[in-house]
Amino acid sequence: MTGHEEPSEPAEPLEPLWMLAANVVLWRRYGEGGQGQRPGTKMFKGNSKVYVHDRVNRWEDCQAVGRPRHDRGYRWAYVATRHLHGFRAVLVRSPAVLRLAEFSAFRDEAAAQEAAAVMERLAWELRSGGWPDWPHPEPCHCHECLALRPHR
Repeated sequence: MTGHEEPSEPAEPLEPLWMLAANVVLWRRYGEGGQGQRPGTKMFKGNSKVYVHDRVNRWEDCQAVGRPRHDRGYRWAYVATRHLHGFRAVLVRSPAVLRLAEFSAFRDEAAAQEAAAVMERLAWELRSGGWPDWPHPEPCHCHECLALRPHR
């Protein structure tokens, strides 16, 4: 005997679920008055796709599943909602994502799309209200400033 046992039955495939997907902002403001700028978050690169699956602190923070900066598999992490944008409803079929976020599905596509619209508005409010009395640094690469710049 080699010590490796064959599984008696293959694991059942998981049902696809409707979840929220979002992207991590390319640059985020931090520090006193938001004068510093950092790319992405500590766990995820800027523009990484993540699946939002649980709220924390009245949706100011959320749990997200995605591929981290320095690893190939999926991981979950707490992410500030203001560091996410482009919320949308997606039908998730990936077994790795479904195992990490197994309890966070929506009944149907319409409920997920409604939640995505609410989350997008909330994320924008949290980003824009972070430092109301401070000007943006020059040059600013935050999500709002990048969205306002004309594309070349």
